[in-house]
Amino acid sequence: MKAIQKGFTLIELMIVIAIIGILAAIALPMYQDYIARSQVTRVMGESGNLKTTIESCMLNGRTTLGQGATQCSLGATGSTLLTGAKQDGSTAVATGTGVPQVTINAANNTATIVATFGNGAAAALSTKTLTWSRDNSGTWTCATTVDGRYAANGCPTAAATPSP
Repeated sequence: MKAIQKGFTLIELMIVIAIIGILAAIALPMYQDYIARSQVTRVMGESGNLKTTIESCMLNGRTTLGQGATQCSLGATGSTLLTGAKQDGSTAVATGTGVPQVTINAANNTATIVATFGNGAAAALSTKTLTWSRDNSGTWTCATTVDGRYAANGCPTAAATPSP
């Protein structure tokens, strides 16, 4: 009788394992870059949401951060990707979360929103910042200190920001 092969040879299994290893070595860094880019985009949106509140406060003459009737209450919610305490005297953010830091300058009608990466952000983003800046004409611009490969569309790295 003739024996029928029932399985894979050792060399076939080793080839399959080698191919899987090569694919994993290529895919893992690309996946980590994707995660970091998506986190930058998320922080850009989260911090950018404060622009509307800041504009409203500035238009109504409330340029001091706080909870009073004449103060600007940002209402920022904590993000697991950021570090920073609430500035407006409202309830503290939960452990492991942070909020963007806001500065309003009534004298020259400008403002800045600085979001500092930390907590659950990718290691490549830790301590980097994303900054929204408002000039005295009301135009907002975005710049970031993250590596250029992680920068979101519409928010270039600080080094790539053209000088006026």
